Amino acid sequence: MIEVQLPQLGEDITCATVACWHVSAGEKVTTDSDIVELVTDKASFNVPSPVNGRIEEICFTEGQTAQIGEVLARISEEEKE
Repeated sequence: MIEVQLPQLGEDITCATVACWHVSAGEKVTTDSDIVELVTDKASFNVPSPVNGRIEEICFTEGQTAQIGEVLARISEEEKE
């Protein structure tokens, strides 16, 4: 299981708000496809999937604020052939 965490965004940024999920639980994703849009007081940005797989859990709903390092979603990695 791969955990997608809120990445470090800058020295003085400690949190970000989930603006929009581009995926739902159970949906397949591919590496580098955008899965969630986050906003801070300075900018908005998308977080891509680190792997091919399936979204198993979304940990924050739209409008909720996450701290740096918190898990945004969990993805089960697709088996390599």
